[in-house]
Amino acid sequence: MTEHRIYATAFSKVYPLYVQKAERKNRTKDEVDQIIRWLTGYDQAGLEKQLQQQSDLAAFFAQAPAIHPNASLIKGVVCGVRVEEVQELLMQKIRYLDKLIDELAKGKAMEKILRQ
Repeated sequence: MTEHRIYATAFSKVYPLYVQKAERKNRTKDEVDQIIRWLTGYDQAGLEKQLQQQSDLAAFFAQAPAIHPNASLIKGVVCGVRVEEVQELLMQKIRYLDKLIDELAKGKAMEKILRQ
């Protein structure tokens, strides 16, 4: 089975799309960064380094310091797929991030998005 092509997509190509989606709904780049840091364990310098290196999504998640233990609490549908039912771990992490950005764009409070 071949890998999904999204895995080879540079995180630096996807990141501005997340920011644009949030900003269209009057949310901020800082909130997007906060969500990414919460999910992946990167600090701001580590996140910026990944963007500069143009790491692909596979490397971005592989090098993540630690996926948040509450990530398993992320539930719902993204692009018609239930994130909690995604079998492949890397795809599930990508869907988790998509879901969190969707929640941000829909106006959900950060405490709820970050499962606190």
